[in-house]
Amino acid sequence: MVQKGKNVFKHFDFMVLDFILAQIALPLAYYIRQKDFTLYGKDAYQTFILLIAVAALVNFFFTENYKNILKRGFMKELTATLKYILLNLLLVIFWLFFSKQGDQISRSVVIYFILMVGVSSYAMRNLWKIHVRSKIYKNKDKQEHLLVFTHSSIAEEVIEEFLTHLLEPVKVVGLVTVDDGIPVGKVIDGVEVISLYKDATEYIRLNWVDSVYIKLPPDVRTPQGLLDRCATMGVTTYRCLSMESERSVVQSIDRIAGNIVMVESMNIVPPGRLFAKRLLDIAGGFVGVLFTLLLTIFVGPVIYFTDPGPIFFSQNRVGKNGRIFKIYKFRSMYQDAEKRKKELMDKNTMQGLMFKMDDDPRILGSGPDGKKHGVGWFIRKTSIDEFPQFWNVLKGEMSLVGTRPPTVDEWEQYKLHHRARLAMKPGITGLWQTSGRSEITDFEDVIKLDLEYINTWTIAGDLRLILKTVGEVFKPKGAK
Repeated sequence: MVQKGKNVFKHFDFMVLDFILAQIALPLAYYIRQKDFTLYGKDAYQTFILLIAVAALVNFFFTENYKNILKRGFMKELTATLKYILLNLLLVIFWLFFSKQGDQISRSVVIYFILMVGVSSYAMRNLWKIHVRSKIYKNKDKQEHLLVFTHSSIAEEVIEEFLTHLLEPVKVVGLVTVDDGIPVGKVIDGVEVISLYKDATEYIRLNWVDSVYIKLPPDVRTPQGLLDRCATMGVTTYRCLSMESERSVVQSIDRIAGNIVMVESMNIVPPGRLFAKRLLDIAGGFVGVLFTLLLTIFVGPVIYFTDPGPIFFSQNRVGKNGRIFKIYKFRSMYQDAEKRKKELMDKNTMQGLMFKMDDDPRILGSGPDGKKHGVGWFIRKTSIDEFPQFWNVLKGEMSLVGTRPPTVDEWEQYKLHHRARLAMKPGITGLWQTSGRSEITDFEDVIKLDLEYINTWTIAGDLRLILKTVGEVFKPKGAK
């Protein structure tokens, strides 16, 4: 799954910094002229301060002054800064003319203000770009992992394009030549040929790969099998526009590494909607963490005295597109539960790559036959064990609503179409959990529900599932 559309708040940080510098420049300009800071008590200058805010918003939302700012050189940035200053100056002149307050504002103050804003803004923009660029490449957790497919005859050219043009938070994890014309292990400008073409699907299946970038010579057809397998696994593909054939996935046009590409993904979502989902996660995660702290006071001692040991259970899980993270729960099982799981596999009630059993003896207070309804059963039945995952939501590793993250051993056994269920960030609850999960025993049915959620996702749908989850907790059926 991929986000699509203009990010309204992209480069918002540059606008904020320009605004702060302008707010600093005005009192300094006034001090140079008047030798004091009494401007804040004068109506004309108070309006001037408000006008600076208006100018900042106009520049940000109604001009392209910040468009492609990270890719601009020093001369282009100088031109953009001069345009920014000119707009500020025109707004000041416009306001002075129509408000008839020109006699209350010193022309020297205006000149000093414009000069200081111009110099400081130009310097800030160039310095902040250096910081942002370095942060993009250092923040590995937020980098999109991209695998490049190309032909050996243009491999060096394609990699050079990435090094020259790519400023987005993307990490090229490797290169594959469709003709196997470059030996595995060879490094081209820091990018290694990681696999033969026939083994590339297996590499994608088992590794953190968010997307695939395909650029081939005009006389080389795109391997249809590659597109099919990527679509099956829920991996986004970017194809340079010399491709042929139609796909049964959502398509759009985008630009990457200086080239126009065809984007094919399970679902294409505007960034504003994903931003709204993240805000919902932060709000819900914050409230959930507070409840978790309160529950710990009461549940923690009960867990400890039932089976002395850690109150919380942590385990490596697989998140969006193969990211590994540590999930947290209140411990509802004995400490040797994972070791005993292998002994109980013949009692698994699920068909496929998930484990669930009735009368599980590993649950706290369940007794040797697993039939007692002790503290562990209560914690699981009421879904109290899930509350610590709100911390995972706050950290951005999970969402309130999504698909359940598999264990690493389950992930390693996934078939191609199973991988697609993690094309979106995993969640505490989801369509499967609210569709009578205790009644669903076939893993393929779980996959169908997960893919339905990803393909039809909306914020309103998330809110409905959250409300439905609350209702499910109090029903006699559900988690076992």
